[in-house]
Amino acid sequence: MSLNTNSNELAIKLQSRDATREPTWVRYILLIIALLFFLGCLILPLILIFVEAFKQGFQVYVASLIDPYTLSAVKLTLLTAAIAVPLNVIFGVTAAWCVAKFNFRGKAILTTIIDSPFSVSPVVAGLMLVLIFGSQGWIGSWLIEHDIKILYATPAIVLATVFITVPFVARELIPLMEAQGSEEEEAAIVLGASGWQTFWKITIPNIKWGLIYGVILCNARAMGEFGAVSVVSGHIRGETNTLPLHIEILYNEPNSISAAFAVSTLLAFLAIITLILKTWVEYRQEKQDRESKESTVS
Repeated sequence: MSLNTNSNELAIKLQSRDATREPTWVRYILLIIALLFFLGCLILPLILIFVEAFKQGFQVYVASLIDPYTLSAVKLTLLTAAIAVPLNVIFGVTAAWCVAKFNFRGKAILTTIIDSPFSVSPVVAGLMLVLIFGSQGWIGSWLIEHDIKILYATPAIVLATVFITVPFVARELIPLMEAQGSEEEEAAIVLGASGWQTFWKITIPNIKWGLIYGVILCNARAMGEFGAVSVVSGHIRGETNTLPLHIEILYNEPNSISAAFAVSTLLAFLAIITLILKTWVEYRQEKQDRESKESTVS
């Protein structure tokens, strides 16, 4: 009887495996489609950027990168990311801690608010800032009376970037913290650890790879954001243009197309570095998960 049961189970497993196995020609077609999409939408445009950037020679390429307006755009882009990313790290860790570790009224509303930048167009996000801080906005007249400039200046660019990049850290940490649970933190508290000791010695080491992953994505989006920043920047060359805005201006000038592609290589390098770091973090996360599972089994 046991032998017949095992044989039936084995037959069912083989049938289910064969039922989900696609024919060879289907797999090859899907692979070819994926490769063609990858080449056409990612690799070829990337190659084109570098070809056009060096089309007029290496000297023109270097001159485009050391142009004062380019350096100003690089400086503003780095400044914006340096402010927006840490703020989103603080918010992301705090929000993930609240959502994953506690049950409270409005929890679903909080997670919806965190995801809202994904559903709102960046242009609409910039328009919201204009309606708040513009001369005809809610507090625009008060800002003008007190000589406080937010719109068409660095503060508005930072606010727009912070809004657009809010979800990246939080959405990486929330499922990770929920999967880990709170047993280790509770054990540390029972053993006499303080809240800060538990946070720095238990929580942070457990989420460090997810946190790094979120920071990488947040930084890449902060440096490459265009829509929201375009609305609130005012496009003042040398003052409120980030790299994406500076590239747009150069591309629209007939004699600066090569310069536009040259500056675009900076964002292309950022994308390549982001992909490399993303792959490395995913590898370390998988390695850590395997080691934790092996230690649990042993």
